[in-house]
Amino acid sequence: MAHVINGDCCISCGACEGECPVSAISANDDGIRVIDADACIDCGSCAAACPSECIDAE
Repeated sequence: MAHVINGDCCISCGACEGECPVSAISANDDGIRVIDADACIDCGSCAAACPSECIDAE
């Protein structure tokens, strides 16, 4: 299981990317953060850091 970012509510702040202990989050061409499901360890640090609350467990 991995977390996913809802691109419709992502404000591109990067808070989640900075909190990911395995660097599984990066920005796409539009600046929206995406999570690499293969690298995600499902720790939830990104979801806790998201001010928009738009990261959920898949």
